Amino acid sequence: MSDTKVFRIWIKATPEKIWQAITDPEWNGRYGYAAPQVYELKKGGKYQATASQDMKDYAAANGFPMPDVVVDGEVLEAEPPRRLVQTWRMLMDPTCAAEPFTTLTYDIEDSGPGVCRVTITHELTGAPATALMVQGNPDPGADGGGGWAWVLSDLKSLLETGKVLAAG
Repeated sequence: MSDTKVFRIWIKATPEKIWQAITDPEWNGRYGYAAPQVYELKKGGKYQATASQDMKDYAAANGFPMPDVVVDGEVLEAEPPRRLVQTWRMLMDPTCAAEPFTTLTYDIEDSGPGVCRVTITHELTGAPATALMVQGNPDPGADGGGGWAWVLSDLKSLLETGKVLAAG
């Protein structure tokens, strides 16, 4: 099993709009797991994703703790609107939280008129539990747990239709 996972999708949007959707908490809190993410977009800048109220409610209803910060890391490179490299550590799962920081890279490339290819490369050396989590649940009816492929699909839906996958 590779220590690096690559996920890719094509989105009908400008690089600037995709960059904003990835890095602006007003946008990134609307898709995927709806956990607002805050970036200090400079080398050495802080990265944090905070638990949404839905996440906190789900944890409380199912009897497990949910930290306020669910993912943390550091910005290694920020080249708007094309490339973002950061460290990444999942904190809401104790097994993943005990693993080392991983490296997450977003690449946004022009692919055709009005279309961009978005690639997430996640280097997961020494983090097998995190690798399993970001790979996603193979069950098509799984409640959440879709990993990076699901997050990218939700991002695409939001940017192209104005609605996330779960919206009617």
